[in-house]
Amino acid sequence: MKKLLLSTFIACTAVFGLNAQIQGYTVGQTVADFTVTDIDGHTHTLSDYTNAGKWVVLDFFFVDCVPCQGTAPIFNELHEKYGCNSADLVCISINTGQDNDAYVESFETQHGGTFSHAPAVSGDGGSGSVNTAFSPAAYPTFCLIDPNMEMKNGDIWPISSVADFESAFTTAGFSPTPTACAAASTEELTLTDAQIFPNPSNGNVSVRFNNTVSSDVTIEVSNLVGQVVYTTNEVATSGTNTLDLNLADLNDGQYIVKISNGQAHTIAKVQLSK
Repeated sequence: MKKLLLSTFIACTAVFGLNAQIQGYTVGQTVADFTVTDIDGHTHTLSDYTNAGKWVVLDFFFVDCVPCQGTAPIFNELHEKYGCNSADLVCISINTGQDNDAYVESFETQHGGTFSHAPAVSGDGGSGSVNTAFSPAAYPTFCLIDPNMEMKNGDIWPISSVADFESAFTTAGFSPTPTACAAASTEELTLTDAQIFPNPSNGNVSVRFNNTVSSDVTIEVSNLVGQVVYTTNEVATSGTNTLDLNLADLNDGQYIVKISNGQAHTIAKVQLSK
């Protein structure tokens, strides 16, 4: 595993300055269909989107790739500007396959920015085979697929703003319409950093969140390399809930707190300093 991480990191840093591009397909070639499951448990099949007349942008990345960290919030801004995959543009982040769900989730929390995050697929969700099929030469690599499942652009680069994506779309003959994201599911939990208190904490923290229905919830605390170090199952009522956690046995540092109700989840960060 260390060898894989090191070799991919070298590809990111040494090849980054070259012409990053998809090697598995050429522009104009039909790409193979695939089905993956994102870190939220939602399934995505390429042909389902293209058969519906949608264009698809794939973002190939891995967690420890510094340039990938820099473009993550821009990709999420694109995702939000054009409807959060509900309109004519679909955005999906595809990991190399070397990172698991928890590690990709920590990546999104730390680097994804404040916009609605595009679905992200880790090795747990089948990203590895897609990465192999497309064979990006460096990371990140962004490619554009049209409703005929043809590769229209295998190298949208450089990326410094959403306008760079839009310029590539125009060149490909695609003019998406800015669209508001659909309303969140009524089952969705809500949580922000301000609702974990005190933060920083000496280990005894309270987590406040809103649940639209009474349900069982699972709270997981992970370190920044994706290892779950604390978990508890609780019953949440409809409305505002406050749960106390004793994290005093954990080492000082930053942790990701994930609350899930089986249909949706939300995450926030907490800093332990004893």
